[in-house]
Amino acid sequence: MNFTQAELSGYLQMFWQFSWPEWIIFSLIANVCLYLFSIGLYIFIEKTCRKSQLQEKNHPVTRSDFYLSFLTIVCNSFVMLLGAFLWKNGWILLGQTQSVLGIITEVAVLLLLMDLLMYFFHFTAHLPFLYKVLHGKHHEHVSTNFLSLFVLHPLETIGFGLMLLVLLVGYNFSVVSISIYLLLNLIWGTIGHLNREFFPASFDRFFVGTTRFHNQHHLDESKNFGFYTSIWDRIFGTYK
Repeated sequence: MNFTQAELSGYLQMFWQFSWPEWIIFSLIANVCLYLFSIGLYIFIEKTCRKSQLQEKNHPVTRSDFYLSFLTIVCNSFVMLLGAFLWKNGWILLGQTQSVLGIITEVAVLLLLMDLLMYFFHFTAHLPFLYKVLHGKHHEHVSTNFLSLFVLHPLETIGFGLMLLVLLVGYNFSVVSISIYLLLNLIWGTIGHLNREFFPASFDRFFVGTTRFHNQHHLDESKNFGFYTSIWDRIFGTYK
């Protein structure tokens, strides 16, 4: 066992020994930190990016947006606690992948599978009988702001989390791969809700779900349901 593996095993053993009150505190602190990181990244890019805005102005930040975003933190913490429960009870097993190629492969698989699952979940949330209850609040942000990513119905937040947990139950991804995926997910979501194009225009030809790609979805709700890529929209005829 090399040093990295030993160190990783030590961290996992520490988390394994956490009591449930410690897990609750840890999950809340972790998700608050991720929330603040996303807001900080959004503001930093907005202040430093020289590209023109996609829409004339950002969506105004409201008190209800803050309330919903705090509720999203609570829901994400619940999903983390559920993941810990499944892990401690043997439903989720963590793989031992340590090679760079193995980790890159696992992260790519997580991105593609989650992109497919989120495509169908997102498409379903736009069905008329669900849209008004679940997803309509998010689309009040026709333009976006630094909270738009977190302005979600609690069932949406939990639904996204459950899809990831299903994949983790089905395959033994390594904790490194899972951590990298979760960080990329947060960064991608933050960039996707900017009001400035972050990616070069040429990225569209590589099926990347760019900022403009998701901004188009906020302008035309019948198109661009993908998150990380435009692959599934192109396949199922919802690409714009």
